[in-house]
This record gives sequence, structure tokens and C-alpha cells, in this order.
Amino acid sequence: MEGSESLVASTAAIVSAPEQSLLLLVPAYNEEERIGPVLREFAAYFQREFSGRFQLVVVLNGCRDNTLGVVQAAAKEFPTIHLLNFPAPIGKGGALIEGLKLASITDVIGYVDADGATSPEAFHSLVKKLDDTGADCIIGSRWLPESVLHQSQTQIRRFISRGFHYIVELFFWMGYKDTQCPAKVVRREAAQTIHPHLRVADLAFDVNLIYALRRAGFSVVEFPIEWTDKLGSTVTRSLGRSAMVMFLSVLRLRLFYSPLYRWMMPLRPIETWLYKKLRQPLLPIGPVVKK
Repeated sequence: MEGSESLVASTAAIVSAPEQSLLLLVPAYNEEERIGPVLREFAAYFQREFSGRFQLVVVLNGCRDNTLGVVQAAAKEFPTIHLLNFPAPIGKGGALIEGLKLASITDVIGYVDADGATSPEAFHSLVKKLDDTGADCIIGSRWLPESVLHQSQTQIRRFISRGFHYIVELFFWMGYKDTQCPAKVVRREAAQTIHPHLRVADLAFDVNLIYALRRAGFSVVEFPIEWTDKLGSTVTRSLGRSAMVMFLSVLRLRLFYSPLYRWMMPLRPIETWLYKKLRQPLLPIGPVVKK
């Protein structure tokens, strides 16, 4: 993992900092054309507007383009930018699971996508809301009445998004309008406690995160966000396959938390074959680690 040594070297300084510290994760898969300006914008904004210790960590997930070079160039300009590079694809959820291992070196940890759909100001509003409410986790929402959408999703993305929302509600009854908005912040203790329960490597990771937090007794508050949908995302280019994988992942997550799960172990080879055919990484959902 490239960049991990420089990141860990600053751990002592982060832990001893008297003010709240913030670590922002940006998972990236083949984002060479968009990620550079986004990283510079976030680094410059938080350098200017945030009084605590700020670090931005890009988690590269099997990139086949020059995303690594672009991130390295931005890191030379801003010492707050770091990277973790995983040459083999581990999925967006897998990248965030790896990144959340860094929760121990910060007070608050969060994430946004690499496409710039969430502005630095919008993400900062979530961090402030964490302090205002005393919640353990704040999740951005694009579907609350107060949300501001500068560029709406395409009709097909909106249809699939809302359909997935109803499936999540049917399975988990959590009551949130938008589990999938990739803008969330979590306190260190909450992130560390539920990390062993994070087992979804694809885009359904957000459901896994929120449900694990709630089951562990942490408070999760939904907050309206300012959002600009970006064209050309990797999700849009493989929308059908992504939707299928997300459905399978929330289904296996639901079954995992049911009494039926232990009777379905003989079906694991079929599960593995199916994810492989869909070209998606699969993290095994094993026994929950008790903490």
C-alpha cells in the first residue's frame, strides 16, 4: 500500500492535536480525468476553513489509468493529501473498508466520491452537523425537502435509485430517504466498533455501514445536502450490472442477519461464481467479530 508509511508517521501528531481532527476518504477507480481538481479544491478549502487537523486519503482501487500519477501530483502541492494504492480491484466498498482502518488516528472520518458531486462546503456542513447534533454518524441525503440538487440524476438512474431504496426499506426498515448518498461522516469510536461488521465490497456498502451502526446502538442522522450529479461516472456506464450486484449484496446481508443464514452455507460456491460472472469483488461474510 503506497503512501501508508507517510500517513502512519503523522499518527502521533494527529492523536495529540488539541482540536478535532478530520480524515476524508476518497475511493477512486480510473478517475484520472476528474480527481485532480477535486482533490485540490478539498485540500485548499479545508486548509482555509477548518481549524482542526485535516487529512485527505485517496484509496485507489485497481486503477488501470493514470489516477495514481494524478493523485501523486496533487499530493506534492498539498501535504494533507495521502494515498493508499491497491493494484487489484477490491470494489468501492472494499476501498472504504480499508480506508476506515485509519479511524484510529482521527476524531472524525468521512468519505465522498472522486467526481466532485459533493462540494467541500457541503461535506463540511455534515461535519458541523455532527457537532451540532451530538450524533455518531451524519449521512448526506439528496431526497429530503431541504436538499439542493444542482444537476439531477438521469431518469434511469433515478428509477433504479428509488427502486433500490424501496428494496432496502423492505429488508431493513431503517426509515432513511437516501442510504446511498456518498457523503457521510462518522466518529472514531463508532467507526472502530463496527469495522469488523463491514463485509460488502460493492456499492451496497452504505447499507452495510448504516445498518451495522444502528445495530451497535449508534445514532445515525440524515441531513439534507447540496449535490451536483456528474455525468460519465463508472456507475452510469455499468448501471445494470451495478444494480444487480447491489441487490444481491443487500439480500445476502439481510440473510446474514436472519436465522436462515447457517442453512445456506452450501450455496456459497454459487454465490462466489455469480459475483465472479458479474466481475465484482466478494468479501466473505463470516462470523461477526465480537468486541
